[in-house]
Amino acid sequence: MAVLPARVLFGAAYYHEYQPVHGPEYRRGEQLKTDLDLMAEARFTVIRVGESVWSTWEPENGTFDLDWLEPVLDGAHERGIDVVLGTPTYAVPPWLARQYPEITGERRTGERIGWGARQEVDFTHPAFRFHAERVIRKIVARYAGHPAVIGFQVDNEPGNELLHNRGVFERFVDHIRAKYGDIETLNREWGLVYWSHRLSTWADLWTPDGNVQPQYDVAWREFQARQVTEFIGWQADIVREYANPDQFVTTCISYTRPAVEDDELTDRLDIASGNPYYDMQDGLALPDRTPDAYAQRWKTTGVWALYQTADWMFSSKQAPFLVTETNASSIGEPWHNRPAYDGQWRQAAWALVGRGARMIEYWHWHTLHFGAETYWGGVLPHSGRPGRTYAELARLGAELDAAGPLVAGLEPDADITMVYSTPSKWLMQKYPPIATGDGGPDETAYHRIFDPFYRGAFDAGRQVRIVHGRQLHDPSGERGGLTPEEAVSRHPVLMVPALYIAADSTLDWFAAYAHAGGHLVLGPRTAYADHEARARNELAPGRLVDAAGVSYDEFSNLTQEIPVRAVPGGPLQLPDGATALHWADGLTVTDAEPLVTYDHPHFGRWPAVTTRRHGAGQVTYVGTVPGRDLARELATWLTPTARSLWGNLPASVTATTGTAEDGRRVHIVHNWSWEPARVTAPADLTDVLNDSPVPAGTELELGAWDVRVFSAD
Repeated sequence: MAVLPARVLFGAAYYHEYQPVHGPEYRRGEQLKTDLDLMAEARFTVIRVGESVWSTWEPENGTFDLDWLEPVLDGAHERGIDVVLGTPTYAVPPWLARQYPEITGERRTGERIGWGARQEVDFTHPAFRFHAERVIRKIVARYAGHPAVIGFQVDNEPGNELLHNRGVFERFVDHIRAKYGDIETLNREWGLVYWSHRLSTWADLWTPDGNVQPQYDVAWREFQARQVTEFIGWQADIVREYANPDQFVTTCISYTRPAVEDDELTDRLDIASGNPYYDMQDGLALPDRTPDAYAQRWKTTGVWALYQTADWMFSSKQAPFLVTETNASSIGEPWHNRPAYDGQWRQAAWALVGRGARMIEYWHWHTLHFGAETYWGGVLPHSGRPGRTYAELARLGAELDAAGPLVAGLEPDADITMVYSTPSKWLMQKYPPIATGDGGPDETAYHRIFDPFYRGAFDAGRQVRIVHGRQLHDPSGERGGLTPEEAVSRHPVLMVPALYIAADSTLDWFAAYAHAGGHLVLGPRTAYADHEARARNELAPGRLVDAAGVSYDEFSNLTQEIPVRAVPGGPLQLPDGATALHWADGLTVTDAEPLVTYDHPHFGRWPAVTTRRHGAGQVTYVGTVPGRDLARELATWLTPTARSLWGNLPASVTATTGTAEDGRRVHIVHNWSWEPARVTAPADLTDVLNDSPVPAGTELELGAWDVRVFSAD
């Protein structure tokens, strides 16, 4: 079983092979020593190496150069720096592309991806697999026994392309044939009578390029994700033939990649890993001034979105995770240059640690002098001389060293649990229920619905656990899941927005969860379709109508915010200015209590939020996407007392809490602002970074962009 060090690993991706071999400052061999000495002085404990340079490992077909990395590993080990060794399969060498042109990936059938970037390959092709396996075995056999190597990263940021190569498509047809058995079953299940798409033979199944049938699209996306999962699992199995039992195997996940289903991808890995990239400077300010219309993509804006990314990473295996890449300085294109304010590196790192990160690893050590990422800033600038970034990270390294095992592998607290549905997200990317401002399809529609619920909890000072639906109940039976009673104990409040695709047994499980004592919160689009993405031929929300006490047939987009107000005398209080966004279900109440109504001459006929007792629990239905005020007050009503116990915090302050492996409680308090803040300790605490006692009731000071870490027995 893989064993992680009893500390939060801290370091950077390191590419000694990228460093210049020219200029007046160049001294052969001296740069490596200087780099590693600087890392040790900054309390770095880990580096990632080797994953991007297949053409260095194997400069020509069958000719291997494996020794170049040894001085790096030896030097790291001499300084007590651990190493994560990568397999280089995501960046294909030119000789392989030239000699085997058939391995080139296709984004559309017959249209090859041009070479010159990365991940241009059909990784399912036998020719690619042969050469990939050969180089993996050479590298891992050479270095698995090196004492510096504590784990392996296979590939890097997989799932970047939806591959349309003929072989991939033919395997998709085979997969569909095996799943459905015969043509008539597929015709029926996908509704192919529509637009004369009935198949007479498997050869009739069209390629996905021009497809507009939702059932086909969902199956195609699921198949693409399975190819990625299989590829990563295949590599992991090869590595484990050489790895020691205590060495871990992982991959670096970019969670928004189109062919990634993270909870399945990580099943065959020892630990989840990912790359939370985020806007720095005012992108980390509270109160958050980011417009609601802003679309979160591969990098996020807003403190709440950074926390959501961390909770998403924890969700993959419902366990602590590794950060294999994150901001060292400016990130992205050359026109995005916003390195952090002083203190923000500490803030982001401690936020990630507070939500379960066991490693904070920056991309990357030395800012590159060439290539597409020349202006993706590293720990050291182009000059190679330590500057402000290095100084800030050295301070953080000392703090993590002082905290030691206490903060390694925290179990983060959760007041509210949210159910995430990757298949529903895939469907909404092509068939979104929400439009952009100019009336076009909004491919971020899933998160337009999901995110406001999360953000409302964050704004209310509530912490969130994200779970994937199959981690609760797996309709296929492949994974055990939880009984409704177990789920009530672990997840007393369960929010389920935008779960458009759901099997009958999943909806029955949700009803049983509420009946057993849980508070089930349903949101827009949930339960509208079945497991094949077919709209259900019954009142919405389908099999949950009786449990919710409401139903609807009619729904509408909201082209602008609509004011909402709490029902007088009801339990939910709303400030003036609370709004509904994007969507309104025309709810008919049969046996529920309205909580919120629309202040509108047409939509005012329907409630926006209702609630109903169901068995020992409760079902609340939110028929709209809540604006910030509504979402915040909804979270406050659902969980009147936050688990963190930090009450009455200033608007710029957050409190994150969790449980250490030794049972102690950990409190991490941030001030996301230029203005200093004061808070009151809710219990007897110990300052983790200076070991001083903090009695309950003590007034604590937080400077600009500050963070403090406490523990309690």
